[in-house]
Formats: sequence, structure tokens, C-alpha cells
Amino acid sequence: MPNFAANLSMMYTEHAFLDRFAAAAADGFRAVEFLFPYEHPAAEIAARLDAHGLQQVLFNAPPGDFTAGERGIAILAARRDEFRRGFVEQSLPYALALRCPRVHVMAGLMPPGAERGPLRATYVENLAWAAREAASAGIDVLIEPINKRDIPGYLLNRQDDAHEILDDVNAPNLRVQMDLYHCQIVEGDVAMKLRKYLPTGRVGHMQIAGVPDRHEPDLGELYHPYLFALIDDLGWVGHIGCEYRPRAGTSAGLGWLHSLNTSGDKP
Repeated sequence: MPNFAANLSMMYTEHAFLDRFAAAAADGFRAVEFLFPYEHPAAEIAARLDAHGLQQVLFNAPPGDFTAGERGIAILAARRDEFRRGFVEQSLPYALALRCPRVHVMAGLMPPGAERGPLRATYVENLAWAAREAASAGIDVLIEPINKRDIPGYLLNRQDDAHEILDDVNAPNLRVQMDLYHCQIVEGDVAMKLRKYLPTGRVGHMQIAGVPDRHEPDLGELYHPYLFALIDDLGWVGHIGCEYRPRAGTSAGLGWLHSLNTSGDKP
């Protein structure tokens, strides 16, 4: 069975953020991810991880003004300095303090009327820079194709586009964050995408949610037990983030996860 990480930005929202670590550990999770750590001191988050025996596996670089609707600034040439300053002064120090091996760089929204080509070129330039900065700290930089239904105007939407960006940057620590929820909405044919991309070693992290409503993965278009078995067969040893919105209480909705564990242990 794959290794699952609780997404503390979407799960356990019945608890205050810093209390979600304990709740996830009580349900048997050994790894967590979240969107952004920057509202809390790194030392405080690290203490929660250590106290509950949890591994931090992912968080996002500063995305601009998230509350105002921004979803990354790495494609915006006019904000190159802001992006780089945030990555060096916030992302990398937090990653080191939390012993987190990967940081996701959100691309951003295409401004109205803007051409894709120049935006993509800026993205590639910023990713190459970020990968070099992160390499010295032993950290991977991730990019994620995201569907335009959830985030209209987002630059990066397809798996093949993400892998082409990896080709352009040519940095061993730049990898793809493969979210099966987004992949199903944009492209479908998820099993074949897994067979194509997992053996390359260039997928650095995966995430799941039920399609179309982004609830637990036991309801919707995708049959996750089949996909989990395929992921195992393909030799995946990374984590799969549970980036979904529980239908009615996080712990009450974990039957899908416990049913996968035939050994009787928690995840």
C-alpha cells in the first residue's frame, strides 16, 4: 500500500491548525503536507512534527497574495525579485527547519490578454534559478498541473506540459507533482499516465481526491484501489497526499484508508 500523507490545509479543519498534527497522528498518519506554513514560526511547527512522530513531505512556496486570489507569481516577469526573495528567505529556511525534502512552486494565473510564451519563459527561468538554490540544500522543487475548473487561468494544466518544462530546465531536483484529481479532470486516462510517467523517476510527489467533488477517494469517477495497486506495481516509494475536503468529519471519513490496510495497522 502506498504511503499516505494527510493534507492539513484541507483535512482536520475542525481543529485549529497547530492541533491538526496531533489529530492526524492519532488517526495513524506518519506524514503530513499543507499549503503554506508561513503564518506560524518554523520552530513551532517542527516541534509539533517531532512530538507526534510525523514527517513533513511538502508545502508551497509563497504564492503572492493568496487571500486576494493569486495562485503563484513565478510566471510574472515584473515580480521576479519578489518570487526569488520569498523562495530564499521563506521557502528554503522553512524546508530546512521542518526537514521537508520538497517545495512546490505554483506557476500563477495568466493575466488577461497575455501570451503564454513569455509567461512560460519566465516560469522556466525562475524554476531553473530555484532548482539551483534548492539543490545546495538537498531540496526538490515541484511543479503541478492544475485543472482550470478549480483555478481558472492557471498556466500549467497538463502532465506532458510539465514534463516538457522539466526537459527545458534540465535540473535533476526539479520534478512533477502529479495530482490524480487534476489529471482526471483535465486529461483522464489516469492509469496510462501513471504507467508513462512514474517509471521516469521524475514524479516527485502525488496527490489524490475523489472526482468531481474533491471529497474522499471512495466516491467518484476514479477507482482508487486499482490505482493504488498499480502505483505499488510500478514501484512508487514516495508519498501520496490526501488533498481532499472531508464530507463529514475527517476521522469519520477515513474508512477508505483503513480498508486498504489488510495488515490491521493504521497508515
